[in-house]
Amino acid sequence: MKNLFKTKFDAAVIVLIPACIGINYLGKLFASVLKLPLWLDSIGTCIGGCLGGPIIGAICGAANNLIYGFSAGDNITLIYALTSLGIGAAVGIMARLGFMKSFPKAILTACAAGLVAVVISTPLNVLFWGGTTGNVWGDAVFAATQAASMPVFLGSLLDEVVVDVPDKLITLIVVFFILKGLPKKLTTLYEANSEIETLD
Repeated sequence: MKNLFKTKFDAAVIVLIPACIGINYLGKLFASVLKLPLWLDSIGTCIGGCLGGPIIGAICGAANNLIYGFSAGDNITLIYALTSLGIGAAVGIMARLGFMKSFPKAILTACAAGLVAVVISTPLNVLFWGGTTGNVWGDAVFAATQAASMPVFLGSLLDEVVVDVPDKLITLIVVFFILKGLPKKLTTLYEANSEIETLD
């Protein structure tokens, strides 16, 4: 538990952060160009959280949104930097607690990440966009809830659940197999209790 938020800013981490941001950027671009009903913009965030811990995950997530938002002129992405920060931190915490060591536990990590995304994004959706997410599938659910005279907040919550939970499931499954494929020599560089620590 004492290593939960321990963060190393060594050469390995300094290389990891831009690499993870690049993976996020490509994932989001891929989903956007193909108009997929998923975001696919947090694969790098989750890799950063799993390897570097919750603080690195949070940095990767927020930085990705800010870079994509400013470079693509996408104000929506800028607003959801808070969500990405939360996802990175949550996955980092779960990984430090050992929840990325087996496939079933990785699914639990995905559920936690999805829940965090829903909790942070739903109020933002209501505040800025009247409850919609800008996702085709999610907004179809939102439209149906409004046609059924359900409260806007509940409709927005269901809109988020329909999109974010499957998105995080796919994301964490991909991340799990990526991490499994990485050589031990590489992953050891990021272990919180490794002896490359020199600032103590």
